[in-house]
Amino acid sequence: MAGCSLVGIRTSEEPQFKVLTEESNIEIRQYGDLLVAETEVVADYEESSKIGFQRLAGYIFGKNASQKEIAMTAPVVREKESEKIAMTAPVLQEQADKKWVMSFVLPSAYTLETLPRPLDDNVIIKTVPGKKVASIRYTGFLSEEKFQKKAEQLKNWLIENQYTLLSKPRSAGYDPPWTIPFLRRNEVLIDIQ
Repeated sequence: MAGCSLVGIRTSEEPQFKVLTEESNIEIRQYGDLLVAETEVVADYEESSKIGFQRLAGYIFGKNASQKEIAMTAPVVREKESEKIAMTAPVLQEQADKKWVMSFVLPSAYTLETLPRPLDDNVIIKTVPGKKVASIRYTGFLSEEKFQKKAEQLKNWLIENQYTLLSKPRSAGYDPPWTIPFLRRNEVLIDIQ
């Protein structure tokens, strides 16, 4: 994540979206189609983060058929996965013990046809259709406890405001581990109707 710094200045490309509603640290957004690289990891929250990041970083740093580096974008998205997978971007699903899906949103300059093929069979490239997404922003470390707390807060706000939830919460991190915690941008995302 060379596009980020110790002090939280972000230069990495991020997916484009339109803000439909904003209240404090909560937004309702409309995203267009996104191209993602994803991998499934069977491990706890912390370990799945390490394994998933290494796989996906390997792909964008040249572990692909063209041995070509692909620019890092933000966010890195992680979700718990269920047996039925309805992948969305930046990513979601029902909880299942120790099974996580991590995704990197790929640069908008690429298409499915122009991206190099991953050499690791655990890395899949796919297009995620556009959708309406609710987000809640927070700072600090990405921990499962904080993720669950913010997810509950966002779910409650959505229910109170009569939105229909279409997905389980997913975690989105925009900064590398060396960014000062209070400058980190993290989000919980939930697809809505």
